[in-house]
Amino acid sequence: MIDAHNHLQDKRLDSFPNKVFTTSMVNGTCEDDWKHVAELAEKFPDEVIPNFGLHPWFVNERTENWEAMLNKFLDLFPNAGVGEVGIDKWVRDHYITVQQPIFETQICIAAEREIPLTIHCLRAFGRLKEILDRNPLPQAGFLLHSYSGPAELVEDFLKLGAYFSISGYFMHERKAAAREIFRTIPIERLLVETDAPDMPMPGDEIPNDPANIAPIYEFAAELREMKLPEFEAQIAENFGNFRIT
Repeated sequence: MIDAHNHLQDKRLDSFPNKVFTTSMVNGTCEDDWKHVAELAEKFPDEVIPNFGLHPWFVNERTENWEAMLNKFLDLFPNAGVGEVGIDKWVRDHYITVQQPIFETQICIAAEREIPLTIHCLRAFGRLKEILDRNPLPQAGFLLHSYSGPAELVEDFLKLGAYFSISGYFMHERKAAAREIFRTIPIERLLVETDAPDMPMPGDEIPNDPANIAPIYEFAAELREMKLPEFEAQIAENFGNFRIT
């Protein structure tokens, strides 16, 4: 099983000694934690695929050298992607005018390097489409992690090269409408994630256990009316296609 999006470097997961047990795309969110993502990638080179990015929640904490530092980490890890990056109108004091140019810079870095891009977006999907429409994008595509946007934009994002990942958060009953969107996404563009330590499944608490990738796979396979082994094979193929650069 492949966890397409998590944050295993997060200190809240220090109490999980076996947190790295499957292929995981581990996303950095700010300059302070990029080094911790790098340490995991060095310690678990067969399991951890590092991503380095400046998350929209942390753009106001960036240093003057953030872009150079980002490129330094990407140089150190040829298999790395850019993420988690994006725009967010949900978070308080979101400063979208600051978020957007930082996001666009990171899109261009991914496109220039031809490496995958992992995108966070909340309550700004129209703006996201506008940004993606006018910027070069990596041929490998981009991942809209835990997609919560409108159904009517799915086709537009697909044409731009999007993959969509489903997390255990969509098991909550209040997410029934979003689950229906995941039923209709082309199966070859679907990935699975935990977003550990965040986005817990119903009945769980934060920190979300990375081992929850197993029940999330079961949930997603049932949602797509597929047998689990067939579903696992399809997601593995999808992830391979997404990672090809």
